[in-house]
Amino acid sequence: MFKTFTIVSVARARTFYVTKTRFPNFYRNYSNESVNRSKKPSLGKGVGPVTWRSLAIASVLGGGLLGFMFYLKREKEAAAQRERTRMLGKAAIGGPFELVDSSGKLRKKDDFLGKWLLIYFGFTHCPDICPDELEKMSAVINDLKAIEDGPDIQPLFISVDPHRDTPEIVGKYCKEFNSNLLGLTGTEEQIANVCKVFRVYFSAGPKDKDSDYIVDHSIIMYLLNPDGDFVDYYGQNRTAPEISSSIQIHAGKYEINKR
Repeated sequence: MFKTFTIVSVARARTFYVTKTRFPNFYRNYSNESVNRSKKPSLGKGVGPVTWRSLAIASVLGGGLLGFMFYLKREKEAAAQRERTRMLGKAAIGGPFELVDSSGKLRKKDDFLGKWLLIYFGFTHCPDICPDELEKMSAVINDLKAIEDGPDIQPLFISVDPHRDTPEIVGKYCKEFNSNLLGLTGTEEQIANVCKVFRVYFSAGPKDKDSDYIVDHSIIMYLLNPDGDFVDYYGQNRTAPEISSSIQIHAGKYEINKR
């Protein structure tokens, strides 16, 4: 026991001596820390390597970086909206047209002046896309009709398949989606003209053994204001709430400009 204690004591003494002579600064700091160890740190001062000051600086820098990122995002969105507005201003979309409704009555673009128009081009034999888009349009119309003093809007479905979509067929087809949806069709020349003025692409595919075929066409809804001017368009990726909100915004701006 005595020998063991002596060896340990010598080792500790040697360690203490080497530390003091080779690392005096460390020894001095260690000694001071030992003396002050019983003292409590004053309130508000950092303890250890992380101080309140460093945390405050990090918070300020982090908040500044986050704010800068949000600023860049807003600028990017604003620039995209400005470019969209610029392109829409140059687009000559929505000229005059003549089509036939479900009762066989000739309908012209001027017949709808005074109302907002939401127009979709499709065909009644469409397996999935047209029904999905018309259901979306129906949801938009129902949302807008439920708003007190909301925009007076007329939804239109224009067929791009004049060979199969007769006025009667188009009329029945539209009623399956919304009672306010008005279906329009016409001759091959009338359909070609309305698609031209709205810049709608359509092309009938090859017939199968049952003489059935698919018509490839643009999947877009067009919005016209009560003056008959093209205002905006909505692609397949836009949701019904987004379209409803957009139309309300356009309607509000229209009313302000008319005052």
